[in-house]
Amino acid sequence: MAAASSTPLPTEIKLHTQSKVLEITFDDGARFELPCEYLRVYSPSAEVRGHGVGNEVLQVGKRHVGITALEPVGHYALKITFDDGHDSGLYGWAYLYELGVKHDQYWQDYLDRLAAAGASRE
Repeated sequence: MAAASSTPLPTEIKLHTQSKVLEITFDDGARFELPCEYLRVYSPSAEVRGHGVGNEVLQVGKRHVGITALEPVGHYALKITFDDGHDSGLYGWAYLYELGVKHDQYWQDYLDRLAAAGASRE
């Protein structure tokens, strides 16, 4: 029997290009529909996250961003290429799961930060 992993693993990943949603189903039964814009603004790359707490770079104007490519990286992550050219940062399974579980909270936080900065999703 394989060792139990604390991180659920994806069993299915579907990109819906028209609706710009990445649908991920995990082996614990959880299923998330993550909008491309949400994945882009929460990219795990240094370009977005910065190099430490407080150094995050607010992503603006990403409402219409789409995904052009998905590439598995080993058995632990997904490399996502966005149509705005962004393709750095690996989305580990645990991070994608977290983005799914905390979607409402993270999305509201993003909208609040945009409003505070007087910025737009357009």
